[in-house]
Amino acid sequence: MRVSSLLVCTFLFAIAGLWMAAERGVTQATTTENTTLAGDLQKRAKQYLDFRKNVAGNAPRPTDTPANLTKAQKKLADKIRVARAGVNQGAIFTPEIAEFLRQQIASALSGAGGEKIRASLLHAEPVQITLQVNVSYPEKVPLQSTPPSLLSKLPELPKGLEYRFVGRELVLRDVDANIVVDYVPNALPT
Repeated sequence: MRVSSLLVCTFLFAIAGLWMAAERGVTQATTTENTTLAGDLQKRAKQYLDFRKNVAGNAPRPTDTPANLTKAQKKLADKIRVARAGVNQGAIFTPEIAEFLRQQIASALSGAGGEKIRASLLHAEPVQITLQVNVSYPEKVPLQSTPPSLLSKLPELPKGLEYRFVGRELVLRDVDANIVVDYVPNALPT
């Protein structure tokens, strides 16, 4: 009887060890995949900014009047629109990157500070616009701030680009040209 109990215990420990090793392997694989997707997003964002600089020039210089800044911003946006004609949603936020971002957002919302993030997002004025790549973000529509605790879950963007939420969509916005570079539909869970 003692030998069979010892065998059962040994067997159970072996199964538990294999299960823990498998879990560690899945976690390591997921972490590696997430790192790869975050790197791919950052690379694509930088490529966009390099492309913008090559075809449309640098960001508008600070001016002494808002009207001059708006004029320069629109000129930059027009050059980008011409150069990126035909680019559709998903050019930067590929399906894999979009799913990764949805998972990161869901993780942030289900974590310890999730209720505060939701409250912050709900507190902002509702924005109802139809998103399209290369379209200017409407000047009269407020730019909803993104809670820092949520931003910390998303890959860092190069200077000149930012994340914004419009309804449930996550927008990649060109700050200098005030255009939608790309977006993730249904990024916020219901």
